[in-house]
Amino acid sequence: MAKLAFLGMGVMGYPMAGHLAKAGHEVTVYNRTFSKAEAWAAEFGGKAARTPREAAESADFVMACVGNDDDLRGVCLGDDGAFAGMAAGSVFVDHTTVSAKVTRELHDIAASAGVAFVDAPVSGGQAGAENGQLVIMCGGDMAIYARAEPIMAAYAKLCKRLGESGAGQLCKMVNQICIAGLVQGLSEGLHFAEKAGLDGREVVEVIGGGAAGSWQMVNRFETMIDDEFEHGFAVDWMRKDLGICLDTADETGASLPVTALVDQFYKDVQKMGGGRWDTSSLFKRLRKMG
Repeated sequence: MAKLAFLGMGVMGYPMAGHLAKAGHEVTVYNRTFSKAEAWAAEFGGKAARTPREAAESADFVMACVGNDDDLRGVCLGDDGAFAGMAAGSVFVDHTTVSAKVTRELHDIAASAGVAFVDAPVSGGQAGAENGQLVIMCGGDMAIYARAEPIMAAYAKLCKRLGESGAGQLCKMVNQICIAGLVQGLSEGLHFAEKAGLDGREVVEVIGGGAAGSWQMVNRFETMIDDEFEHGFAVDWMRKDLGICLDTADETGASLPVTALVDQFYKDVQKMGGGRWDTSSLFKRLRKMG
């Protein structure tokens, strides 16, 4: 069993760190709001640290799942950052969805101190984190990934290395691009069915087992029809992710016209007060439009 630190006790990090503790690892957690770290320690029997550096000291692996590029830099760098407390030979595993640019930046800074860095964004949402069924997309040195993979197995149903540093984040961008188009298509389909006088549930029963079927359809169609949008990844976070996708597309020369359009639709949802609604709320936007 390993000595671990986990930085970020949000809806993802809290249960992920819990799976590590249940697997028998010695886990110390950090959260910007210390009371959340204390609550986790009380529930799972680990330790709570007041700074990332304190959490990371003497840890074999430091995992992080925070908000964005700046949040990640904040927990990694500076006198109280995790890198200042990590020993040479230890491994930093980042589960945050961030830009490939900041990933490579932090990879190089860590390497200068003899610390390894794996970018490992996840897909599966809060339910996947709670059930230990996340898909993890990784970038970094193959030998380092091989060391980290058995640790991540505590909360993964699939974990794969895609290439060198930044490859995991690029794969997560592909994931978000695909989701954006799928959810908009599902929303339009259900909206059309509703306007045409069809029963949406019966429609999905028929088409869900065919070529139109998807995870989004299976897991979101009923709550969409019932006007319930508190079941998944928030619109505010999706817009953050799509912004990363669109910026990277500009850098690489990729064309993402549908992604850019759906991003603007999510902007409309935010204007409706739905920043914390889940991503399937694109359907609510269509209903409002009539």
